[in-house]
Amino acid sequence: MKKKYLTAIAAGTLLTALLLTGCGNSGKAQSTGNGAASGGISSQAEGNEESAGEEDRDKGMAAGGDLLAQIQEKGEIIVAMEGTWAPWTYHDEEDNLVGYDVEVAKLIAEKLGVTASFVEGEWDGLLAGLDAGRYDMMVNGVDITEERQKKYDFSMPYAYNRTAVIVKGDYEEIGSLEDLDGKHTANTISSTYAELAESYGAEVTGVDDLNQTFELLLTGRIDATLNAEVTYYDYMKAHPDVDIKIATLTSDATQVAIPLRKGAETETLRTAVNQAIEELAAEGKLTELSEKYFGTDISKAE
Repeated sequence: MKKKYLTAIAAGTLLTALLLTGCGNSGKAQSTGNGAASGGISSQAEGNEESAGEEDRDKGMAAGGDLLAQIQEKGEIIVAMEGTWAPWTYHDEEDNLVGYDVEVAKLIAEKLGVTASFVEGEWDGLLAGLDAGRYDMMVNGVDITEERQKKYDFSMPYAYNRTAVIVKGDYEEIGSLEDLDGKHTANTISSTYAELAESYGAEVTGVDDLNQTFELLLTGRIDATLNAEVTYYDYMKAHPDVDIKIATLTSDATQVAIPLRKGAETETLRTAVNQAIEELAAEGKLTELSEKYFGTDISKAE
């Protein structure tokens, strides 16, 4: 697609204009509250978004590569998230897309002077879409890690998060992270939780979402799962009769931030997003949202 597009540009101004007109609206993202409850998008829609994303990125490079300027010109920022990870990003009883990250993304978009449009999908697909230019940013409780910093430029942190090792209520074989050695866990593949479990010797089963994780745990098909401490408390609030517990917690909190593609294209966007996060913190908005969704303030390190 990219090679053909560049060839078309070289062929003449008229053909370029026709190509640009033809692809202008082909990659529409889902609007807030209209996403499927499963958190997915059709393969045809995803293919259309990939094609449009590549073309849009090429146009942006030809126009100077300033992603923020492009976003503000069209008045819309495309935000990727799972939509299945309460209370960060999920669907309420009326199938509206809600959650801490949804509201944070909306407020950041407001600071940028644009509207946030959300596209939902599975974790690996979201990262691939960010890489391909289909999405402008990913807001989905993403922890900063050394490995991810090699590939993405992160915003400043907007939340802090300890990791919990969650087991069934009568399971006593795990009392520390070291006890994960040889145990079976389940998490989204390539998530920091899966990586942490593997680093302590656990065998990790890949899953699509949080509900599938807890189903495996409750049916005894895995020994434990790792997830955000606040996610555990939110799950227990919604399922008070479920017999699970936290076996151990990490001592240090991870930093949650917004990954962007590396390069000059995203520099001004990252600066603007950082300024928005600083303003939201100073205004008390992040604290307010934290307490609304988590019952505690996760927007501060301590």
